[in-house]
Amino acid sequence: MSVRTEPWYIHAVLYAVIIALVYVLIRVAIIEPQQVIERQNYIRTESRLRMENLREAEILWEDKYGSFTDNLDSLVHFIKTDTMVANVVAGYDSIAQRSTNPFAILSHGEFSPESLFTYPGNGLRYLLGVDTSISIDTVINRRGSIVNIDTVITIGTRYVLETPDSNDRDKIGDIYSDALKNSASWE
Repeated sequence: MSVRTEPWYIHAVLYAVIIALVYVLIRVAIIEPQQVIERQNYIRTESRLRMENLREAEILWEDKYGSFTDNLDSLVHFIKTDTMVANVVAGYDSIAQRSTNPFAILSHGEFSPESLFTYPGNGLRYLLGVDTSISIDTVINRRGSIVNIDTVITIGTRYVLETPDSNDRDKIGDIYSDALKNSASWE
């Protein structure tokens, strides 16, 4: 009885296939999930930093104008050009021995107002809205007839800032509750 052996090149091809499959397995099972997790952590951290900067800008806007705004373009333009914001950013608190700059430095190492428009995950703009409340006051004379109806419309006493991503619904503020004014959902 004679034993027939396979040629060496068949074993070499099988070893190469095994090595390639091991590489693909390591790539799919270990490396790519870590990259996905790192990217999600970056997006979450960067988005929250941008949202906190927008919150600080809304607070400064309210200090200057008396109400909040729902226009992201005006808010970023306000950060870049207003002298009050420039004074706050350049200011120094001598009692606390620290800067009065309310804006956080972003992940790339500097504060850039142009980056505040978009969510870093999908590039869509942040969703910014303000409340509108209507209060109606009726004036009635002694005879019971209506003398006057006063309608007061108040815009911008509360705001909400949300991410445009359906998977990550971080938000700051609430248009229905004063208790959640300027509060972030992750704090």
